[in-house]
Amino acid sequence: MNVRSMRRVDRWIGAPLCFALTLARRVEDALRPADGAAAPRRIAVIKLAEQGATVLAYPALRQAARTVGPENLFFVVFAENRFILDLLGVVPAANVVSIRTDGLLRVIGDTLRAVARLRRERIDTSVDFEFFARSSAILSYVCGARRRVGFHAWHGEASYRGDLMTHRLSFNPFLHAREMFRMLVHAAEQPPGKLPACEYLPADEAPLPEYRSDERRLGEVRAILREMLGVEPLPRIVLLNANCSDLLPLRRWPPERYVELAQRLLDRHPDVAIVFTGAPAEAPDAEALVRRIVEAGPRRCISLAGRTTMPQLLALYELSSLLVTNDSGPAQYATLTPIEVIVLFGPETPAVFAPRTPRTHVLWSGIACSPCVNAFNDRQSACRDNVCLQRITVDQVLALASGVLARRPALSRRVGEYTGS
Repeated sequence: MNVRSMRRVDRWIGAPLCFALTLARRVEDALRPADGAAAPRRIAVIKLAEQGATVLAYPALRQAARTVGPENLFFVVFAENRFILDLLGVVPAANVVSIRTDGLLRVIGDTLRAVARLRRERIDTSVDFEFFARSSAILSYVCGARRRVGFHAWHGEASYRGDLMTHRLSFNPFLHAREMFRMLVHAAEQPPGKLPACEYLPADEAPLPEYRSDERRLGEVRAILREMLGVEPLPRIVLLNANCSDLLPLRRWPPERYVELAQRLLDRHPDVAIVFTGAPAEAPDAEALVRRIVEAGPRRCISLAGRTTMPQLLALYELSSLLVTNDSGPAQYATLTPIEVIVLFGPETPAVFAPRTPRTHVLWSGIACSPCVNAFNDRQSACRDNVCLQRITVDQVLALASGVLARRPALSRRVGEYTGS
């Protein structure tokens, strides 16, 4: 199922289900009031989509693991999004409950199995990391957890998803996503009558785990680069991630800007090669951009969109000097490697979603209508002309990229060691 199909199901099936379950919840509470004073013992976090957001949730997951112990922490996720979760190493692999999305019947079957698994595990606390999605709210309720933590709309504009949470919080659009996830975990230990008030949380600046590929994986990626670039030794690699799939097309920087940026980087830095990355569905568009770049003559430019596994993509990050990307998943999980990242923000704000690492550089025009998408409007917008991203010029990105490359020494053959000053 693609993103649009899942949104339709969430809207037209999720809303009636939320209404029916809200009635069931009120009957249940009348017959058996929840014990708000009990401490969490077994927590299930629900975060179905977006691997990038999972990286931002790392401090919150650490907090949950400290609260109940890693062996009592579970995570529900779409199967294609679990790789980064496993990489973070907070939730035991056996405690990750995956739901496949390749077909409606498989989604339904895996969801029913996930609910049965959580009930067998006697989960007493569910924490909904999906903000205002109906599917995650439904899972929070039907998994049998007596303590359910999540955001509630009250008088806001967020989509209706019933009243299924016992510990209800107000969504704060001015709080960074890392802190929002931590606030949800923190609320699980609070009396529900105290909420939605939530005291200030001291910052958790614990560094992200650093991913290190083994030499076999690095060798695979080096071999791909040598074959496609046809040069030896390998030049410095600059990665361009030109698309962010169909989740939010407004986040795309105009493709012609990527073409011009690549051409000017190649002209200015003769020791650099350009590599486009992306999902398999993005491969035809990425290859079209490469053809436009090389049509004037031989150029050190290739596309690996759809040609690498996720472990190979992370190895590619390790072997590269710089990634230029729209606000999307790669901007987040690239921070698990030593690569420098330039992130272009438009309809969403870096104040909430920018990676928090010293190797991240953000460009955002900050025009009056931006940000225009958030949790309150299902991350959808009436805008069809993303002026916010068009205001970011090639000159701006080129200057920042050249500055990074001037400071960034070339990678030696051993990952993590650098030559130069």
